[in-house]
Amino acid sequence: MKLKAKCRRVLCFMLAVVMLLPAIGASAVNFKPIASIDEKGKPVELKLYSKACCVMDMESGDMICESNADKQLPIGTMNMLMTSLIIVEKYPDIHTLKNTKASAGSEAYDELFDKGTPTADIQPNEKVSYYDLICAMMLQSSCEAANIAAINIGKNLAGFTKLMNDKAAALGLKDTKFSSAHGFWTSGNYSTARDLAKLSRHIMENSAILKDIVCLSEHKMEKTDYHPDGTTLYNNDVLLNSASPYYYSGVKGLKTSTTNESGRSCCSYAVIDATGYIVVTLGAPLEMLEEDKQKGIEDPTSLYAYDYIYYSLIDHINLFNWCSTYLSESDFLNPESEIRDVEVMFGDKDYANLKAKTGYSRMWPTYVKTSDVKRVITVKENIVAPVEVGDVLGEMKLIYDGETIATLDLVSTTQVKRSTFNSKVEIAKSYFHSKVFFITLGIIAGVFVLYTALHVLLVHRHYLRKNSEDDEYDN
Repeated sequence: MKLKAKCRRVLCFMLAVVMLLPAIGASAVNFKPIASIDEKGKPVELKLYSKACCVMDMESGDMICESNADKQLPIGTMNMLMTSLIIVEKYPDIHTLKNTKASAGSEAYDELFDKGTPTADIQPNEKVSYYDLICAMMLQSSCEAANIAAINIGKNLAGFTKLMNDKAAALGLKDTKFSSAHGFWTSGNYSTARDLAKLSRHIMENSAILKDIVCLSEHKMEKTDYHPDGTTLYNNDVLLNSASPYYYSGVKGLKTSTTNESGRSCCSYAVIDATGYIVVTLGAPLEMLEEDKQKGIEDPTSLYAYDYIYYSLIDHINLFNWCSTYLSESDFLNPESEIRDVEVMFGDKDYANLKAKTGYSRMWPTYVKTSDVKRVITVKENIVAPVEVGDVLGEMKLIYDGETIATLDLVSTTQVKRSTFNSKVEIAKSYFHSKVFFITLGIIAGVFVLYTALHVLLVHRHYLRKNSEDDEYDN
C-alpha cells in the first residue's frame, strides 16, 4: 500500500510539472534597454520611471523589451483608444463620420459634474459630428465627448462598455476590462502595457482615419449654435509639439493620459530609420521627484526647470533613443541556405536536402550577440518517396536565452521520385530486419531442430532394434 501511495504522489508531481511547462515556455524574449555603453564596454541600464512599459516592433508585432507588461493597471483616459475604434468601425467612411452628428443631455454629464474631468466644452444637446467627438477625445481626452458617443452608439453608457469589452475579447486583449467610455474612473477599469500595444497596433494598421487624427497637433471643431466660432483643440501629447522641450520628430501620435489614480501614461507610435515602433508606458509619477528638483536649479534650461515633469514622456524619448541607437534588423536565417539532408526510402535518391521555407530577421540590440541564438532542428522519421520540392519535412527552432523566438518549417529542395526497384530492394531489406523474418527464422530453426531430434531418435531406435535382432540370430 505504501508503494502504491508513493507511486501516486510521483505521478501527481509529474503531471503538475507537465502542466506547468507551457506556462514556463510562454514568455517572449525580452531585452533590457540601455542608456549607454560604459568605458569597459558594458551596457548601462536605462532608468525608467513608469510602473510598466513595453516596446513593440510595429511590422512584426514582436515585443522587443518589456517591464511588468502583463501587470493590470488603471489606464485613465487611454480608454478612448477603444471608444474611438468602435466609432470608426460603425462609421468607417470619413464623409459619413464628418456628417453624422450626435448629442446628449444630462445623462452624459451628470457623472462628470464637478469631478475635474478633461473637457472640450461640448454643451448638453449640442450637436457635434462623430469626427469632432473623436478629435476631442484623442487630442484633449474629452470625457463628455466619450459619453455622448457611448450613449448614441451603445443606447446607454453600460451598453457601450459591453461593446468595448466584446471588442477587447475579439482582439485577444486578455487582461483588459472597461467600465466606462472615458476611463477617468478606475473602478473595474484596467489594462496592461502589452494589451494597449496590441490595441494601438491594430488601430494604426486598420484605421487610416484614426491614424491621421492621432498625429494632429491641433484641430478646429465645426461651428455650432453653442460655439459659433468653433472650438480649437490642442493635442495633449507634446511629443508632437515642435515648440515643446519633449518634442520627438519621429512620433506620429496616439494617446496620453493623466489622472490621479493612474498617474501619467502614454501610448506612442514612432517611425525611426524607416522602422515603426509602439511604446506604451503606464503609471509614471505625477509630481516631480525630490531627486530631480535640484537639477532644475542647476540647469534652468533643462526639463527639470519646469513646474511639471512628464516622466511618461521622458521614458518614451529614452526608449525611442534606445531603438534609434542600439537596435538594428538582424538576419538569422538565409532562406536560400541549405540546412541539412534527410534519408528518403523507396526513392530514386536516398536523401533530400532541406532549407528553411522562409528566412527570419528581427530587430536586435547591437550589444547582444546574434551567435547566442541556438538552432534546434527536428526532422520527420521514415520519410517515403515520392518527395516534391517544397514538402515540409522538419522544423527549426531559434532559441535565445531559453526562449523560442521563431519556429520555421524546413522544406525539401530535392525532388525524389518513387523507384519500383529500390522499393522492392528496400522491402526485401526491411523483411530481413523485421519481426516476421525472425519469427519465421525461429519457426524454421525449431522445425529443423525437431526434425533432427526425431531423426536421431528414429535412427537410434532402428540401431537398437537391429542390434537386438542380431543378438537373437547369434543365439
